[in-house]
Amino acid sequence: MKNSPKSGTMTRRAFLKRCGAAFLGAGMLTSGYAWLWEPRQLDVTRLTLRCPRLPEAFDGVRIAHFSDLHVGYHSRVRDMARLKDAVQAEAPDMICFTGDAVDSGTDALADYIPLLASMDAGLGKYAILGNHDYLVHPDRVADMLVTAGFRVLRNENVLINHQGAHLAVVGLEDQLMGSPDPVQGLNGVPKGLFTLLMMHEPDYADTAALYPFDLQISGHSHGGQVRLPWVGALLTPPGSRRYIMGRYAIGDRSMPLYVNRGIGETHLPIRFLCKPELTVLTLRTGEP
Repeated sequence: MKNSPKSGTMTRRAFLKRCGAAFLGAGMLTSGYAWLWEPRQLDVTRLTLRCPRLPEAFDGVRIAHFSDLHVGYHSRVRDMARLKDAVQAEAPDMICFTGDAVDSGTDALADYIPLLASMDAGLGKYAILGNHDYLVHPDRVADMLVTAGFRVLRNENVLINHQGAHLAVVGLEDQLMGSPDPVQGLNGVPKGLFTLLMMHEPDYADTAALYPFDLQISGHSHGGQVRLPWVGALLTPPGSRRYIMGRYAIGDRSMPLYVNRGIGETHLPIRFLCKPELTVLTLRTGEP
């Protein structure tokens, strides 16, 4: 008679089976979290920046900044409704959207226009286009954003008047698919005026820092969309290889750059350790 394993002793085969089941279960849980849970969450990041050239009249101005909606097959209207509610709860003075309204087509965007239109800010709503918008149909995307009440800036600027003082908002064309022209974008901006730059790709900040911009806000990177502990972003697209998420100081002037992690997803409908983000920037006068 063959000897039977002692009671309570695990055979190698049983051990491997349990390990396999554990890894499979962990993978399924992680996949479910990354697909079904985390993309439906929304982080609100609140940050105060001190800006030496900001006029006193704009001290304390609040900017709601979001990016990369990627409206399309993977997007959901209720996620946009959550974003709208979060924006309105912050009561911003300005709203800035830094591109990629759509992912691979424009048809779905029509369903989101009422929600985008319901966002309100006393000093206006401003938008630029991203590389996906150019890949699909930039003029059509721009027209739909205008319908939603956004001023779409394409190598141009707008001067905002508040209590007799002014600041400038410049929006440039997409770096990958368009032709960004900072000289044209700054045309008509008075010398020495505080100027906010909206640029889809964050790595453009190395160029922007050579011009009289006081702050750049960007998106595009999605924060990597999938991040691992101690590793960070596994992959980021061209245009966001150096600056991926959060705040940076660029160049000799330490020009502030903020990179928003975006709202939607592209390629794969997952996020892991990289929740969608609404950024609320409060600008204050004075030295950093």
